[in-house]
Amino acid sequence: MRWANLEHEGEVWCGLVESDAVLVAAKGCLSQHLGDLQSLETAARDGTKLMLSDVKLRQPVIRPGKILAIGLNYAAHVAESVSFISNDKPEVQKWFNKQSTAANGPGSPIHVPKVSQQLDYEAELVLVIGKYGRHVPREKAFDIIAGVSCGCDCSVRDWQKASPTMIMGKGFDTHAPFGPYLVTLDEVGELGPQAIRCYVNDELRQEAKLSDMIHSIADQIAHLTAAFTLEPGDVIFTGTPAGVGAGLSPPTWLKPGDTVRVEIGNVGTLENPVIAEPDTMRIG
Repeated sequence: MRWANLEHEGEVWCGLVESDAVLVAAKGCLSQHLGDLQSLETAARDGTKLMLSDVKLRQPVIRPGKILAIGLNYAAHVAESVSFISNDKPEVQKWFNKQSTAANGPGSPIHVPKVSQQLDYEAELVLVIGKYGRHVPREKAFDIIAGVSCGCDCSVRDWQKASPTMIMGKGFDTHAPFGPYLVTLDEVGELGPQAIRCYVNDELRQEAKLSDMIHSIADQIAHLTAAFTLEPGDVIFTGTPAGVGAGLSPPTWLKPGDTVRVEIGNVGTLENPVIAEPDTMRIG
């Protein structure tokens, strides 16, 4: 199944996507129902049918409790990253968080920050957690995953290099777009053979298979839950292949007017325009 959050008549609803339509199931974010998608499907079958062209899709979790991301999880990306980040000991999982305010949806703009021009793209498979998990063994890892999505781990490289934690360079507002759908694992099939690709203005920049990950999805879940609880609605970015802008010669940054498109086989296509950060000053 493919699930989505959508805006309709000024309100957020969740629904089941079939072909070019969405069957509206309930008011509010999909994250409220991740533990019982079967009941949500029943509600969707009895709900209003809307055409996708008539609604605005939002990210599958509007405001994630956690956005976690693993770095250096494809060997070719490890090799290219020597010019812009310390990449020693790739056998150790390297995690950072993106702020919840970075969450962004399909078709929504990615901001080139006022404070930097070094905005980069990273195509990634995104996991959406559907059940609580703590000390989850590898063989049970997929039991807590509600589904997957396409994502782009946008990175502000000069801010990333300025701090060893990477938090500032990875957490800018709008810099965690994912979507357009939450796709359940039964529909995706075994994760591994699917291709992941990133295009900038229709130019192919990144391409790999999900099986090229250094640390598997099961290993990631086991590692994270050894330290803390994963909760329904948490979002995990699982790493990016080679081909990022910082690894090109010369480095090639995203600029206003660009379009970034992430495609993952059996999962979908996420596309976002890039714009200059508007006036976002806010006090209170």
